[in-house]
Amino acid sequence: MFGDVQKEHRPQGMHIENPLLEWVQYDCRQKTHKETMQVPSQDQLLTKFDVSVQYKVKPDMAPTILSETGSAKEIISIHLVPKLRSSMRELGKTVKKSEDFFLDATQTRLQNVLLESLKTDITPKGLEISAILIRDIQLPVTIRKGVAEKKKRDQEAEKEKAELRRFETEQQKKVKTAEAEKMALILKATAEKEAAAQEAEKKKILADAKAYEIEQINKAIAQNPAYIKLEALKALQSISKDPAAKLYFLDGQSTTPLPLMHIGDRSNTPVRSDTTPVRSKKTSMMPKKINTKTLRLEVQRLVTMANVDQRQAMASKICRDLQKISK
Repeated sequence: MFGDVQKEHRPQGMHIENPLLEWVQYDCRQKTHKETMQVPSQDQLLTKFDVSVQYKVKPDMAPTILSETGSAKEIISIHLVPKLRSSMRELGKTVKKSEDFFLDATQTRLQNVLLESLKTDITPKGLEISAILIRDIQLPVTIRKGVAEKKKRDQEAEKEKAELRRFETEQQKKVKTAEAEKMALILKATAEKEAAAQEAEKKKILADAKAYEIEQINKAIAQNPAYIKLEALKALQSISKDPAAKLYFLDGQSTTPLPLMHIGDRSNTPVRSDTTPVRSKKTSMMPKKINTKTLRLEVQRLVTMANVDQRQAMASKICRDLQKISK
């Protein structure tokens, strides 16, 4: 009344007052003020900040606000915004590079320092500041381009590293495959070498046994001339068992009647290489034609046979063949 502001505020609710008074209402609920500003850093680049300030009007200071500042909007524009911008610019100068604004530690420090500064300066003006929130940060264009290029280079480097790792993996696989093939070849060569050594040892043993057998036969022939006659009789017995055997008997008086086999006395039994019948000088008996080639081979096999049973069977066969021819 009469241009004076009463020092007592009226809380919400019904009141009985002088109708001649002019009333000014203040919304004391929690509100948010959004502000966008350019903040410089030590590298002299400007970074764009979007900041939110959460505040509310203090009811008990409504008369002071009205008398000193005015409405709630005026206290925001007169006290809050200038102080916020000024404090933010001063804090930005403590940051060395613009890209450091993206660091969590830097943002947390800015929010805490701003909150304490505004509480100290704005609370006496009738506003209660509850929080300072940094909503968005946009680096300068040059920094954004540099960051984009750096990110692109990093992606290319990661791609090259991945390709290098893939190539190394392939090379390791090839090396392992080559080592496995080499080991397989070594094992195969070793097995073949061992098999060849075993085969050579087997042949050596058989050759030694054959040489020993021949040596024993030669000793038997040298020590007992009747051994040849025995072998001749065994051969005749073996030949007699073969119906296809053919032989020329040139001397029936010979103790070893196998002249074509070169067994016995050669002076009295002429040998011919063909199959034409001839007469012996000491006998008038006509020879009978048989297969001398087969008989010769069988007799030779008989002499060299090591198994006694096989040798007796071969001799019996020759003798049976001779008996059939003699009949």
